[in-house]
Amino acid sequence: MFNLCYKSLLNRRFIAALTVLSIALSVALIVGVERLRTEARAGFANSASGIDLIIAARGNDVQILMATVFGVGTTGAGISWDSYEMIEDLPQIIWTVPIMMGDNHRGYPVIGTSEQYFDHFRHSGGRQLIFAEGVPFKSPDGAVIGAKVAQAFGYTSGTEIVNAHGSGEVAFDVHDEAPFTVTGVLGHTGTAVDRMVFVSLEGFDALHEEPASEVADPFVLIEAPEVAGEHEDHDHVELDEPDEHEEGHQEHDDRHAHGSGHEDEGQTVTTSDGHDHDGHDHEPGTINAIFAGLEEKTAVLSVQRQLADHRDEALTAVLPNVALLQLWSITSTAETALRLMAGAVAVAGMIGMVVMLSASLDNRRREFAILRSVGATPAGVFSLILLEAVLLLSAGIVLGVIALSALTRVIDPILAANFGLRIGVGLPSFREVLLIAIVFCSGLLASIIPALRVYRMTLSDGLLVRL
Repeated sequence: MFNLCYKSLLNRRFIAALTVLSIALSVALIVGVERLRTEARAGFANSASGIDLIIAARGNDVQILMATVFGVGTTGAGISWDSYEMIEDLPQIIWTVPIMMGDNHRGYPVIGTSEQYFDHFRHSGGRQLIFAEGVPFKSPDGAVIGAKVAQAFGYTSGTEIVNAHGSGEVAFDVHDEAPFTVTGVLGHTGTAVDRMVFVSLEGFDALHEEPASEVADPFVLIEAPEVAGEHEDHDHVELDEPDEHEEGHQEHDDRHAHGSGHEDEGQTVTTSDGHDHDGHDHEPGTINAIFAGLEEKTAVLSVQRQLADHRDEALTAVLPNVALLQLWSITSTAETALRLMAGAVAVAGMIGMVVMLSASLDNRRREFAILRSVGATPAGVFSLILLEAVLLLSAGIVLGVIALSALTRVIDPILAANFGLRIGVGLPSFREVLLIAIVFCSGLLASIIPALRVYRMTLSDGLLVRL
């Protein structure tokens, strides 16, 4: 029966090939849409793992999430450094990371932050960021780049890069006079971090300040006040009276007694309240957002309420997982549209198969009559049509899966480069297998229509063919 079915399809190879192609297209589209949807959600969730709260000026939660975690858009208004220190001192919060945005490097977002970002940021279910080479930035003109940025431009440690104002491909002001030096390259994460450039708060803020003197390099301005201060202190010691000198010692002792003294720049200071402080001397005027970690997850509502009641600034504390749910609710319409389109293609493929099988029945009535004459029963001829449908469906499904795998290998680097999204090539998931099974069963049920018609024809025709 199988050999007879194969030769029958081979005799109608052109129409059979078109049918297999339409089924393959429907399978590739249905599975591809599901895989893209699943991997997109997983990629977004992996990028936001490890962050308990994202604190920013009051605005849309989804917009804040997209801007701070994925580098898409902006948060709008900024947060004062006083508010940052207030948030840092909340008893429920154990660590904070400031975030500054608004620049780009050749289309890739630039993030101003502290070294604590690399200690506390997590991805892919709790994995810590790892340096493929180099170290975090130690100076205002240092920069750390993601794996995709390094791959796209061939950057390594020691490479000088130039940033510009604006987001995306828009560059309002290119800072050729203030290049950053790459000090480290992050390992591949498969998240938006791969497409980011990280610089220190000092370096980021220096590019946006109006210089008080005609200095070519804005990074020099960061060092200048400290140098001037050292000279002033030196002169002050020589000229001032001894009682003022002792007063300076008293102030120094008071700071130590309070427990809020700072160590060297770039080091983490753990105070008596258990908080991790960055220990940097530079205080920018405003920042865009704050990543925060909580001592207890149950303290989320308490922190949100305190920030909502903060009178100095209108602040909001975004829960990344909740914001992601809001994002899925926004994109659900697009997902539904894609699924409907994939389903329509699948239905078209099934209809094409039924039409192909039905259109050839009248021309095959003599074939069926001969089969009956050599002992085939109506049920046997019925099974022959179903077996043909099984072969067409199986060939279409296999071809569709192979085509999807080949297409995925081609578009995966493109999606990773432009959207930080990876589909991945691997074995179909349970849900994908379920969708393939639904396509197969639907095609098999659709093939019953021409099979029943053959069954009735063989019963009425017998050995007589109606011309």
